[in-house]
Amino acid sequence: MGNLCYGSIFVIIMTVCDHVSGDRAEYHVECSTLRMGQYLCPDPDPSYNFIDPKTQQPYGCTKENKAKVQCRAADGINCTETKNSTFKREIPCKWTNGYSFETAMLLSIFLGMFGADRFYLGYPAIGLLKFCTLGFMFLGQLVDIILIATQVVGPADGSHYVIPYYGAGIEVIRSNNWTYKLPQQDW
Repeated sequence: MGNLCYGSIFVIIMTVCDHVSGDRAEYHVECSTLRMGQYLCPDPDPSYNFIDPKTQQPYGCTKENKAKVQCRAADGINCTETKNSTFKREIPCKWTNGYSFETAMLLSIFLGMFGADRFYLGYPAIGLLKFCTLGFMFLGQLVDIILIATQVVGPADGSHYVIPYYGAGIEVIRSNNWTYKLPQQDW
């Protein structure tokens, strides 16, 4: 009975492995089905440069805030689609359209009373209103400095600011009728 059990385990292992090279088994799988921990994304190879130095976002970031980058499967796993351990996967990114955070802040501080910050960000109606009322008697300028500094007000086209700093950033969390908490059965 014991030999039969060991024999069936051996057959199962051999059917999972395509071939054995040395002491290490190599698995051929569809890499789109790999789970977290079975791959590194983006590829840690130093020769693979995926960050655009102008925007500090991955190359090819789309309006849907996704970019395809090269990933590497764990040792011993080869992808059926590429026949090696690398594959492409979508990661989240922040689509930018060239609006600089520094420029928006400087315009808001020094020319905000004339609406230059709002014209720059693509809000001409509010910019004209600020121009005609001298920044709502400077109160609108102060409010816009705070709103732009906290990134509550961004470019009108829905893109994110280009921030020349690769590190922690501000993520605005919004709530609406679709994001409220639903009562659970155990409450």
